Amino acid sequence: MPKNFIEELKWRGMIHDIMPGTEEALMKQMSGGYIGFDPTADSLHIGSLVQIMILVHFQRAGHKPFALVGGATGMVGDPSGKSAERNLLDADTLNHNVACVQKQLERFLDFDCGDNSAEMVNNYDWFKEMNFLDFIRDVGKHISVNYMMAKDSVKSRLETGMSFTEFSYQLVQGYDFYYLNKHKNCIVQLGGSDQWGNIVTGTELIRRKGGGEAYAVTTPLIKKADGTKFGKTEGGNVWLDAERTSPYQFYQYWLNASDADAENYIKIFTLKEKEEIDALIAEHNEAPHLRALQKALAEDITARVHGKDALNTAIAASKILFGKSTSDDLKALSEKDFFSVFEGVPQATVSRDEVSSGLGIIDALSGKTGFLASNGEARRELKGNAISVNKEKVNDQFQITSDHLINDKYVLLGKGKKKNYILIVE
Repeated sequence: MPKNFIEELKWRGMIHDIMPGTEEALMKQMSGGYIGFDPTADSLHIGSLVQIMILVHFQRAGHKPFALVGGATGMVGDPSGKSAERNLLDADTLNHNVACVQKQLERFLDFDCGDNSAEMVNNYDWFKEMNFLDFIRDVGKHISVNYMMAKDSVKSRLETGMSFTEFSYQLVQGYDFYYLNKHKNCIVQLGGSDQWGNIVTGTELIRRKGGGEAYAVTTPLIKKADGTKFGKTEGGNVWLDAERTSPYQFYQYWLNASDADAENYIKIFTLKEKEEIDALIAEHNEAPHLRALQKALAEDITARVHGKDALNTAIAASKILFGKSTSDDLKALSEKDFFSVFEGVPQATVSRDEVSSGLGIIDALSGKTGFLASNGEARRELKGNAISVNKEKVNDQFQITSDHLINDKYVLLGKGKKKNYILIVE
């Protein structure tokens, strides 16, 4: 018998709406369920992590998860939660995005575990042979315009305008559910609360067109305790792709969560059991300044998304930020992580020839760079043991050579605990 998937979601605070009978249907036998992922970019961001975790729990409960990438619906554009129509993507861009999204989903779901192995599906596969007349005859006649107009995603856009393309989206998504219900035994569609209207259109189509059994579950849209948008930073989205958001930046996002958010996130974004989470919350409440909850959260998610090695690098980078590091820690950073840690730090450029022959520390601090006002100030700071190169203290006889280069290009100079300078060697 499957485990109680709905019960698991309830204690984690991951249910917003649920269709009556869903829990009972899922407890009877292994069933199929799916979530659609929008391939408008070549990476998912952490907003998609909620839905990924829902599929992970679905599989762990003994059911078969389907991850649908919308190769066809990506050409239409979902109006849910949108105030204006989106730009449509060409086929080549969509195919590239679909392949990248599939690769990311494979990190979370088990695609080789027997009967309930996860499966990727692309709705382009069943829409590519369907023409417009077939669609309006076989699908459109089952759903009334009145029914479609009553959906929030439509009503909210009536004043500003909505194209027929977007208006028809709920029928296209509804047909996805019908197709998967008929061909893959998918009895439940899962998604964010903004998808409820589209999902129940699918259950209605299954009932009217095929007389099948279908259910719906949606999750709450994640909000931060301070009212700001989840998954956003000053630099934009927090992506799952390491090239878009470095593992260090990813780790820092979770580490900087407020206490209230961390208590919420650890239930949603990790697989830790209730007892362990309760113990972590109690430990955190005893000494909030140690941020035990945030550390457990950041480590768990970063390791799952980027792997253990990337997590270790992110932790090392974080130590650098707080002055608890060595030259070796610095040299282990990628160029992207290096500049993430030292964002906004003053920079100056020197030639590679100067460094190859040995660049004196006083020149590096003042004469060649202007980091310090004068040679005299550089000598005073060196005498006071305030100057470091790559986090290691140096004296006034020190020379920077090629051996000190980070990523074969950078040297980190420091004055005291808080002032840093980056020397770029070209």
